[in-house]
Amino acid sequence: MKLLLDENLPKKLKRNFPEHEVYTVRDKGWNGKRNGELLSLMIEDKFDVLLTFDQNLPHQQNFDRYPIAILVLIAENNTYPVLTLLSPKIKIELEKPLWKGSVKISGHNL
Repeated sequence: MKLLLDENLPKKLKRNFPEHEVYTVRDKGWNGKRNGELLSLMIEDKFDVLLTFDQNLPHQQNFDRYPIAILVLIAENNTYPVLTLLSPKIKIELEKPLWKGSVKISGHNL
């Protein structure tokens, strides 16, 4: 599966998913792209999933237009030590059949 880490996530998070093809927005040279443009670029480059810390994204975009799954990470902050704790939950979602739209993954129960 081809994953993109949004620019609001630490690049070290890539290490947590060695079984997938993982890129950061910076790897692709897409820094500063607006959400709609970023999603279009992802489709062109055949990405499957966007991981983001942007909790407003699901309210800003109509995901019916995009054949991409969005995982919105919810935690006290977006540092690697905090977000790495969400990796088991993220992996569970990635093992499911692909879906369109967004799924919130919360670290509040960690």
